Amino acid sequence: MAQYSNYKKVSGGTLPTGSIPATALNSSGLDTWNVKWFWGSPNECTSGCCCLWTVPTGVARAHIEMWGAGGSGTGACSCSRCHVYRGAQGGYYNSKTISVNPGWTYTVCAGGVYTCRNRECCGCKGCNSFVNGCNLSNFCAIGGHGGIACNSWSLGCNSYQPCCLGPTANGGDFGMGNHAGTFGGSVFCHCNYQWTCTTGAPFLAAGGNGVSALVNCWVRCGCWTVPYGQGGQGGMTTYCGGCCGQGGTGGGGLVKITYL
Repeated sequence: MAQYSNYKKVSGGTLPTGSIPATALNSSGLDTWNVKWFWGSPNECTSGCCCLWTVPTGVARAHIEMWGAGGSGTGACSCSRCHVYRGAQGGYYNSKTISVNPGWTYTVCAGGVYTCRNRECCGCKGCNSFVNGCNLSNFCAIGGHGGIACNSWSLGCNSYQPCCLGPTANGGDFGMGNHAGTFGGSVFCHCNYQWTCTTGAPFLAAGGNGVSALVNCWVRCGCWTVPYGQGGQGGMTTYCGGCCGQGGTGGGGLVKITYL
């Protein structure tokens, strides 16, 4: 094995102009490397984005990553009892690497969200993101579960965890998801102090989970827009008679295709 007494770092500025010709890039495959993102508008109740993607000339591989839309937040739905709240879940993640040929077409859909300004006790599930085409079968990233408002006096210390998926579920090579937030609030006096925690989508949630807390508030509506893949914020109250707070929708889904 050759021995080296020292190493030198070469920067782009030290390379003479024209020293790396286009033919060198062509033979390496780096000339076709690119990343394509698909997403809907970030506003409330976005319908997501569905379009057709055509494999460019010279491309032989595609790595597809997807995130489902986040579930919507719950409304503060009961006018006669205090609540405990469970935060909405962020969308699931899924990925797959496939062989492709130039000219092949793929249907790409980044999931949307619904319902607008929800007043119900249970928030809606976020829509799935998916890609259809050659070398793919039932490939999708499911949306997160919606939040829940419950007026049971005995539920404050319990939590409900939606389904946990295996890493190769839903047609992918590797996928994962976050749990929904647990029920929060005081067990002995539901109206005194309220909190809940929404979750974000894997690899997208820069700040992790989102915590909402109220000490003394008649009614607070959830934010109408949240980051992509994030669980929606719910409506909340700390009063027994407060009601009809509106929950916000979750963040829309995303699809990322890296091709070479």
